[in-house]
Amino acid sequence: MSSSEMFTVAASVLVVSAVIYVYRSVKPPPPKICGTPNGPPVSSPRIKLNDGRHLAYRERGVAKEHAKYKVILVHGFDSSKDIYLPLSQDTMDELGVYILSFDRAGYGESDPNPNRSVKSEAYDIQELADQLKLGQKFYVIGMSIGTHPIWACLKYIPHRHSYKYKFVTKCLNCRLAGATLVVPVINYWWPSFPPKLKNEAYKKQLKRDQCKLRIAHYAPALLYWWMTQKFFPYSSILQRHPIILNKRDLQTVQKMSQEPMPNEHKIRQQGVHESLHRDMMVHFGNWEFDPMELKNPFPNNEASVHLWQGHEDKLVPYEMQRYVAKKLPWIRYHEVSDGGHLLIHESSLCVAMFRELLLGEEPIIA
Repeated sequence: MSSSEMFTVAASVLVVSAVIYVYRSVKPPPPKICGTPNGPPVSSPRIKLNDGRHLAYRERGVAKEHAKYKVILVHGFDSSKDIYLPLSQDTMDELGVYILSFDRAGYGESDPNPNRSVKSEAYDIQELADQLKLGQKFYVIGMSIGTHPIWACLKYIPHRHSYKYKFVTKCLNCRLAGATLVVPVINYWWPSFPPKLKNEAYKKQLKRDQCKLRIAHYAPALLYWWMTQKFFPYSSILQRHPIILNKRDLQTVQKMSQEPMPNEHKIRQQGVHESLHRDMMVHFGNWEFDPMELKNPFPNNEASVHLWQGHEDKLVPYEMQRYVAKKLPWIRYHEVSDGGHLLIHESSLCVAMFRELLLGEEPIIA
C-alpha cells in the first residue's frame, strides 16, 4: 500500500470515528421506563392515560371524599410528586384541603412522553383529575418551570372537558376553581416581550445559561450533548452555581436539608433526557400560544389567578414578571421584597399561598 493510500485510509477512519463520536454525543440513550424488564420498579399508584402512558401520583391532606378543596400541585425542574411542601397536617386539616401531586411525564415513575408539549401537560392534568374523580372543580398550583402546565390550563381547560373514549363531551359545570403560579420561569421567546426588556434580562443570565436556553430553543436536538459534555460550563442549576440562590433561599435550603427525602433518587431514574432536558425543550421552545395574550378565563370573578415572585430571584428576573402582570391585570401579583426562587418551600409563604387561593384571604408578606 502506498503512503498516499495509507493516508486516505487513516483519514477515512478518523472521519468515521468522528461521525460516530458526534452521533453518540448528540443522541440520548433510550429511557429506562418504569415497569419494563430493564426499567425501575413501580412503587407508586398510577393512572393509565388515554394514549397508554402512565402517570404516578401522591395524595396528601384531608381524605378526598371529605375535602372542602382539592388542589393539584405541579412540581418544577428536577423534582417530583414528592416535592417538599411545608404544610403541616394540622394546617391541611384546618383548610380542609386534599392535595394531589404527580410526576410529570418522564419524571419519577411517570412514563416519558416523546410528544410532550405545553398543551399536552394541561390535558395530563385534566385526565388525572377526571380519573381520580376530583369532581366538578379543582385548583392548580405550579412552581418554577412547572408553571407552563398552569399557563396551559388557563388556556385550554378553564372550563374543562371530560373524555369518553375518543370523543370529547363538554361538561358545562366542570371548571378550574383557581390557579397560582409561583416564580414562573420566563420563556424569553414569548412574542409580546419588548425586545429591549427581554435582551436586558437575558444578558443578566450567566453565559452558560444563555447558551443552554438558546440551544433549547433553536437547536433542541443538541441539548443532550450540551447538558452532558465536559468541555464547557453548561447549566448553573445542575452545576449548583452559588449565584442561583440568595440569602433567603440559602436559609430555606438549610431547613429543607433537615427533612428526609427518601425518593429523591427516583427523580431522574428513567433518564435525564426525558425528564430534565425535555422539560427545557418544551418550556423554552415555541409555545402554541402567547400567555400575555390570554383573556381572563374567569371574567365574572368565579375564580382567581395569582402570581408570586421574589424580588431577589436569581433565576427569574422580577422585571419580566412585572411586565407579565401589567399585561394581564386580572392576575393578582405578589412580590416578596427579599424573596428568592424557593418561596413555596417557606412555611409562612406556602400557607399564605394556599389561604389566598382557597379562602380568598389577602396575604401578609413578610
